[in-house]
Amino acid sequence: MSKQAKQAGTSTIALNKKARHEYFIEERFEAGLALEGWEVKSLRDGRVQLNESYVLIKDGEAWLFGAHISPLPTASTHIHPDPMRSRKLLLHKEELNKLIGQVERKGYTLTPLALYWKRGRAKLEIGLAKGKKEHDKRATIKERDWQREKERALKTG
Repeated sequence: MSKQAKQAGTSTIALNKKARHEYFIEERFEAGLALEGWEVKSLRDGRVQLNESYVLIKDGEAWLFGAHISPLPTASTHIHPDPMRSRKLLLHKEELNKLIGQVERKGYTLTPLALYWKRGRAKLEIGLAKGKKEHDKRATIKERDWQREKERALKTG
């Protein structure tokens, strides 16, 4: 963990790099996660993948689906951990109402961006996003390559 991360009280557990490629992220929200004990231990060990995960709103609550948290081999023997279970997201009511409005009326989607520790608690960064078309993805790649070339030219020139 870096010195700055320790001072801020945050450290990244997992990133969803694919989300930034697939979507235009318009707004970001921070949500808590309702986790079981074995899941927290697995998160501390970094055994989580967000690549195929998504967020849905059901019955006025936000849920994380498709996140894979691998159980530790030393997990308790009397429980049978489910690595793919849906996990409830903890948001303020006004944030939840805003998200429901955006998703249902304007066609946005909710995608998990990052999982991190904040003051000893696991937090999930959710992005309110619009899907990119294929030509948008190509334009993003071209722009990134152009920025890279520009940096090289400035560095050597």
